[in-house]
Amino acid sequence: MNPYEKKRRWKFFLLVFAILIGTASVFYSDFFVKKMEREEQLQFQLYVKVTEQTLAMYDDDRYTGLIDLIRTNTKLPVIMTDSKGDIISYQGLDSTKTNYDLEKKAGVNYDPAYFARELKKMKQQHSATPILGGDDTRWYIYHKDSATLTQLRYFPYIQLAVIGLFLLTAYIAFSSARKAEQDQVWVGMAKETAHQLGTPISSLMAWVELIKSRFDAEEDPLIAEMENDIKRLEVITDRFSKIGSKPIVEDHVVYTVIYNFVEYFKLRTSDKIVFKITGDEQVRALLNVPLFDWVTENLLKNAANAIENEGTITINIIENLTKEEVFIDVTDTGKGIARSKFDAVFQPGYTTRKRGWGLGLSLTKRIIENYHNGQIFVKDSELGKGTTFRIILKSSITYEPTSNT
Repeated sequence: MNPYEKKRRWKFFLLVFAILIGTASVFYSDFFVKKMEREEQLQFQLYVKVTEQTLAMYDDDRYTGLIDLIRTNTKLPVIMTDSKGDIISYQGLDSTKTNYDLEKKAGVNYDPAYFARELKKMKQQHSATPILGGDDTRWYIYHKDSATLTQLRYFPYIQLAVIGLFLLTAYIAFSSARKAEQDQVWVGMAKETAHQLGTPISSLMAWVELIKSRFDAEEDPLIAEMENDIKRLEVITDRFSKIGSKPIVEDHVVYTVIYNFVEYFKLRTSDKIVFKITGDEQVRALLNVPLFDWVTENLLKNAANAIENEGTITINIIENLTKEEVFIDVTDTGKGIARSKFDAVFQPGYTTRKRGWGLGLSLTKRIIENYHNGQIFVKDSELGKGTTFRIILKSSITYEPTSNT
C-alpha cells in the first residue's frame, strides 16, 4: 500500500470514528430528553389535578394547606389565565421579575413584558389545559419545558461541536507535523542535490575552457551556448541551495530580468513560438533573480506546452501607480484552461501532461507569495484561445520583505 492510500485510509477511519461517536451521543442524549419530557408531563398533570382540588376544596381548611404545599413544590414554569387571557397565577418563574406587593397594590421588580414573553413561549411549546375555575368559569393553565430540559436538548449539538473541534484540531496538528517533516526532507534533498551538482558543473566549466584553448574556439557560437547551459546549471544549483533559506531580494528593472531569461529560453524552444515583451521598460521591483527566473521558466514552459503548433507568448509589464504595484501578464495562444480549474492548477500534483509532476505552478505560487510578498492567479482563459496568468508585485518603493520562508 502506497503512502497516499494509507493517508486516505487514515482519514476514512477518523471520519467513521467521529460519526460513530456523534451518533451514539445523539441517541443517548435523546433517550434522556424523552425521559425528562415524560417526567415533566407527569409533573404538569399532577399540578393541574392539585390545582383543581384546591379550587374544589377552597373552603375546607383541613386539606388546602397540604394541597398548596404540593402545588408550590412544582418547579415547572406555569401560568394560569382566565378566559380573557388575564394572568391569575403563576409558578416557577423568575422571582426578580414577578414580585408584587398585594398590600401596596404595586409592583416590586414587576415586569409585565416578562410575563407576556413567557406566556408566548408557553403557547408555542404546549397547548393550554382548561380547568373549571371560580364561579364555574373556565380557566387555562400553560406551561413550558424546564431550563434543564431545554439545555439538555442542545447538549448533543454542543457535544458534537466539541468532538468536531477536537478532531479538527487533531487533524490540523497531525497534518502540520507531517508537512513539517516532509518540508525538512525536501529541503535536505534540495541542498544535497545542489551539493552533488557542484562538482560536475565545475568539471564542465574546466572542459569548456580546455576546448576553447585547444581548438581556438573562443568565438564559436556552439561553445557560447554550452557556456550558457553551464551557467544555467549554476543558476539551478543556486535555486536548490536557497530552498529552506530566506532569499535576498534586490532592486531590479523587471523588463531587464524577464528579457534576459526569455533570450535564453527561446533558443531552447520551438521556433514556431514567437515571444513578445511589451509594456513599461523602466518599472522596478525588489526581486530575487534566480527565484524569479524560476517563476518565469515555469510560466513559459506551461505556455509553450499549451501551444500545439504555432503560437505567441506575450509578457506585458504594467505599473499600477494608484496602488504602487507591478502587474506582469503572461499570455499564450494555447488550448486554454477551464474556469473550474483556475485554482486547481496551483495545487501540487495537478497536471494535464502524461509525464508531468504537477509541481511547477505550485512552486511558482509559493515563490511569488512567500518570497516576493506578491500574488499570482489565472486572470483570464478561454478554451481553444489561450490563457493569461497575472503576477502582482509591490513596487520597489513600498515593498517590505517578509520573514516567511
